[in-house]
Amino acid sequence: MNQTLSEADQKMGKAVEVTREEFAAIRAGRAHPSMFAKLTADYYGTQTPLQQLAGFTAPEARVILVQPYDVGALGAIERSIRDSDLGVNPSNDGRQIRCVFPDLTEERRKEFIKIARAKAEDGRVSVRNIRRTAKQALEKLEKDGEVGKDDVTGAEKRLDGTTKKHVDQIDEMLKAKEGELLEV
Repeated sequence: MNQTLSEADQKMGKAVEVTREEFAAIRAGRAHPSMFAKLTADYYGTQTPLQQLAGFTAPEARVILVQPYDVGALGAIERSIRDSDLGVNPSNDGRQIRCVFPDLTEERRKEFIKIARAKAEDGRVSVRNIRRTAKQALEKLEKDGEVGKDDVTGAEKRLDGTTKKHVDQIDEMLKAKEGELLEV
């Protein structure tokens, strides 16, 4: 029973971490390399994360320089960035790619807030799915006669507390991201 609860807690923690990474990919003001974390490029027939193909630097607040480790991957990296939802048109000089991010308009900020809310909801759904799975496992233990009804009831209360803690973390991250996006 304790193992089921600790596994659920770990999985919920991972769901919160994934949500945090999703929020990091949403640009609030400064451009940062983590915005490219989810992008992949076709590198010799294999979809490879851009982090493994190039180095990223931010010399200015709205500029990211992408320096491929292999110049042969330059076109694939540029194509991947152009096709992404970052809203940037990369330009390359034959050695590196320059990504200049436009200033955020009020409309674009509202769009990013909608995206952030959707990602937060995905995180909450993930946490609730983990809760449901753990609850089913506890009910199975009770049905099999391995533990009593009182023990399962107590464990479910602890599970609900853990679920609430993780959902609250996601809500706090969303609130912080919204504040960051609305800040001009």
